[in-house]
Amino acid sequence: MTSMENSSEVNEFRLLGLTDIPELQVPLFITFTLVYLITVIGNLGMIVLILLDSRLHTPMYFFLSNLSLADCVYSSAVTPKVMVGLLTGEKVISYGGCVAQMFFFVAFASVDCFLLAVMAYDRHAAVCKPLRYTATMTTSACTHMVMGCYVWGVVESAIHTGLTFRLSFCHSNVVHHFFCDIPPILALSCSDLYMNEIVLFILAAFNVVFALTVILTSYLFILIAILRMHSAEGQKKAFSTCASHLTAVTIFYGTVIFMYLQPSSSHSMDNDQMASVFYTIIIPMLNPIVYSLRNKEVNNAFKKAMEKMKTLLNK
Repeated sequence: MTSMENSSEVNEFRLLGLTDIPELQVPLFITFTLVYLITVIGNLGMIVLILLDSRLHTPMYFFLSNLSLADCVYSSAVTPKVMVGLLTGEKVISYGGCVAQMFFFVAFASVDCFLLAVMAYDRHAAVCKPLRYTATMTTSACTHMVMGCYVWGVVESAIHTGLTFRLSFCHSNVVHHFFCDIPPILALSCSDLYMNEIVLFILAAFNVVFALTVILTSYLFILIAILRMHSAEGQKKAFSTCASHLTAVTIFYGTVIFMYLQPSSSHSMDNDQMASVFYTIIIPMLNPIVYSLRNKEVNNAFKKAMEKMKTLLNK
């Protein structure tokens, strides 16, 4: 199937994948399998650890557990299909599968985007207003903020997915990408894309501008507070934490800006694929490391859990 009259005739899409070079497919499969296993074990392990250790029942770790869930879901929407394609060469995805993949990826990537902003605000409240922290970050406030992230992610994804798959696809069913992302699917359509491109730009711009404004403003006040600290060790530790977070934010938002906030005529599918690998496969693996493995409380909770497990096994 290479030419379509309209969207109703499309039963499947053919993903080009990352490479057609046979010598690279097995090494890439092994690499992505390891990365995905680390992603799932790291993120689900973090959720379980936070649930089991009462010392981690705080706003920061509540947000972190939801970030881990979002990372795990939106990585799982993409990575397993990529792995199957590399292993078997089967790169066909059904029409419904493509719709579902786009919906879950966009929804939970958006959740991830806003959770990063919520976490930055939480750190601002803890560092800059410690005496009012418990009054500000109440259980109700934290729950509402997280629910807002999920609701917006689902609504935004429904808009994008609905607008994309109402189009007619008559150019080709070959997707020049390794998953059903919005730009490469739009490239297959022979419909008028003006509304889709405007909505895509506006919503992506809103996500990036709003979230980055919250993040950068929060960290600006955090840095000011750090500079006022008298303890050099405290400053160094706080700066290190900020640098790690801002590095992850830069990678995440840098790839999003690169992918979505440029005119369609400027898109290079090869460059888009490389950028997409980072935020669909690599970043979800890195987030548990960046946000938690360097954290003393998480390390202590992990050691405690390992000791309990060793005790149970020895009985």
